[in-house]
Amino acid sequence: MNLDLFNYKTYIPVRFGDLNAFGFVNNDIYLTYFEIAHTEYWKKIIQWESKTQGIIIGKAEINYIKPIEFVNEVYAYVRTARIGNCSFDVEYVLTIQKPEGEVVCTTGKTVCVFYDFAEGKPAAIPEVQREKMIAFEALSEENILYKM
Repeated sequence: MNLDLFNYKTYIPVRFGDLNAFGFVNNDIYLTYFEIAHTEYWKKIIQWESKTQGIIIGKAEINYIKPIEFVNEVYAYVRTARIGNCSFDVEYVLTIQKPEGEVVCTTGKTVCVFYDFAEGKPAAIPEVQREKMIAFEALSEENILYKM
């Protein structure tokens, strides 16, 4: 996994309640870690501000590589990999810090849908946020799948 493809990284605290009976982070918590990471990304980089429109997850996938334990220092890498009219793909990598460097534990992807809660349906991603994602990620034309 090439972590150089990611322009955003954030620390994820492992809570005691995240653990299963064997002392590892339970599999359902990984989506919570993705949510923590992409929420920070959206606040700091994209700056979503709407109260009537927001983002819902249309699809999620998780690839478990190595378990995470309570004592691990966990970091999440986040990037927008594709942008469409109403949806965009976000990729994640969870790593733990070891003396020899970062070790990849988990990778994943969510398909995020910009949603108009008042209308009850997907809506076009606002141009301001679209441009922030494109600029921050330096996305190429092949990763931008919409027509104006």
